[in-house]
Amino acid sequence: MNMSNKNLLIDVGSTYFKLCAPATNGSKTHLEQHFRNFNKSIFNDLMHKCGPTIDQFSKQNVYVCSSANGGLSTLIIGLTHTFSLKYATNIAFNSGINIIDTILYQDIGEASVPSDLIDVVIIVGGISSKAGAFNDDLYQYLHGVNYSNVVYVGNQHDAAQVQQQLPEVVVLPNIIDDRLHIVEEDLKAYLTSLYQQDIMGKEDIKDLYDITSNQIYSTPYIVNQTLPLIDASFSVVNPFILLDIGGATTDIHYSKDLVDENIVTENEFDRLVFKKLGVYKSRESLVFAAKGNEFVGELLMHLNVTEHIFEQHNDKATRILMQLAIFLVLCKMSHYRQSYINLKLLAINSIVLTGGITKVLSQSEVEDIIGFFYTKILTSSHRPVTIMDTDYAIWTLGSQSQQPTQTER
Repeated sequence: MNMSNKNLLIDVGSTYFKLCAPATNGSKTHLEQHFRNFNKSIFNDLMHKCGPTIDQFSKQNVYVCSSANGGLSTLIIGLTHTFSLKYATNIAFNSGINIIDTILYQDIGEASVPSDLIDVVIIVGGISSKAGAFNDDLYQYLHGVNYSNVVYVGNQHDAAQVQQQLPEVVVLPNIIDDRLHIVEEDLKAYLTSLYQQDIMGKEDIKDLYDITSNQIYSTPYIVNQTLPLIDASFSVVNPFILLDIGGATTDIHYSKDLVDENIVTENEFDRLVFKKLGVYKSRESLVFAAKGNEFVGELLMHLNVTEHIFEQHNDKATRILMQLAIFLVLCKMSHYRQSYINLKLLAINSIVLTGGITKVLSQSEVEDIIGFFYTKILTSSHRPVTIMDTDYAIWTLGSQSQQPTQTER
């Protein structure tokens, strides 16, 4: 998302619009944000609130990113946890994709079938010097899955058989080379293209092409591209993590210095998304996750509330849910909950928060929860520095970086 002093940046989130425009003196930028009116379409609401600003820019000078369409859901089927599932999961997350489930191929006979529509199924496994990785049980399972797209990125020898059984499959180069390194560009480009098609299929989002001639990217993708620049604008001490907690999802962006098993890839930072840890659109699933955590009861006591707060819909309840979202996502990244990846949380020097949470919680409320987590879960007195991106400035930092070339619509 390149931006010179003649360009306008717009971020369409699940709860807020954010705009970054040149200031009148031409040397600084002006940031503004507006809470969305959910009774209006995204386009109409945006133009009602920001039309005079948008009208000052030509379409080629307006750059839009969005997380409002919820992203794409994917199911990954792989031969091994160590390579197949780990590599495909890494690529999917860094392409802005929401992973519904991963299935180890040897367990596919006992695997449950997702009840929701899956946007894309990824099949991966094996190096290209070996064949015969997949059998009929794969295809029997997939016949019961309701999906829109399926992509094969496994060993080359099995590609013909997969195409015969699944005529709609898209075959791409193996994401695992013969040295067991990750090959990510083809799958990443495919998933990014799918995201673009998804945007084009949703009226609320594709209407935004009335104000821009540039490709609309996913906000998490743009944020992940800007992370190497954060320390130039914020007092961040590496290594750090960034928590983007909004109305629909919670994203965590982290430096690869914080993981033991680094994947050989060009990306300096990785990203995880928790689609069901939002505070507005995902409120019910957030409450469900909180009730399933054995430490939440003690945390609520620490906050001087009871579980009755979950039934309330007021400012206090929203603040409590935001604090719970911080606690739950840190738990998911710790040894307490074995997840896709566990971070070296004791090595973190800074925690940066952005998104809707910075409009709800004070810095002291955030630090209180982080302190509780480190004391209770990690039994440590370590306290990372907390940095609040209250102006939503982080997503604009891509203007200073070498971003992917914007394509004409």
